[in-house]
Amino acid sequence: MKRAFHILLVIIIAISSCTKVEKKRTSGIDTIDNIVHQTTTYFQYGFSFSQAKSVSNLANPGSDIIVYVNVDNLPGRLTFQANNLKPSFFKLGDYADEAAAKAAFDNLKTVSVSQWTDMADPINANQVWIYRSGSDTYTKIRTISTVNETRQGVIYGECTFQWVYQPDGSLTFPGK
Repeated sequence: MKRAFHILLVIIIAISSCTKVEKKRTSGIDTIDNIVHQTTTYFQYGFSFSQAKSVSNLANPGSDIIVYVNVDNLPGRLTFQANNLKPSFFKLGDYADEAAAKAAFDNLKTVSVSQWTDMADPINANQVWIYRSGSDTYTKIRTISTVNETRQGVIYGECTFQWVYQPDGSLTFPGK
């Protein structure tokens, strides 16, 4: 009986010490919009590349990018904006169609950036951007589609994008 108890105890300890470590996603296709939500304060969901998910701009850590509709000149321009106090965007290019943008995105393994801008302005379908976080990690972004319209009297913006995050701080992106 004592021996069976010890064997059972060893098995329980072995099983409980084995924890499955989920590999964090470093690429994908996601969509964010400019809808402003309200609880006790106003907030918006953006996207965090390091967390690989939509995150409130009030969270800590917050989102890396948000979609903003600049309405200085109607109908407005969609932009990506970052809240990391430094220029964070570099446009690699505008492409004629989805196939050309996808090829440029997929073939982009390393990049050299000459001039960062404060925001990605304007964002349209079939563009490739490089994003630099506040901690100098990098993400390549391919804009797949955008929505820029008025819904129920409110200006609405949305962007679906493909992304690959490089958490090691280099501008060399992993292959597929």
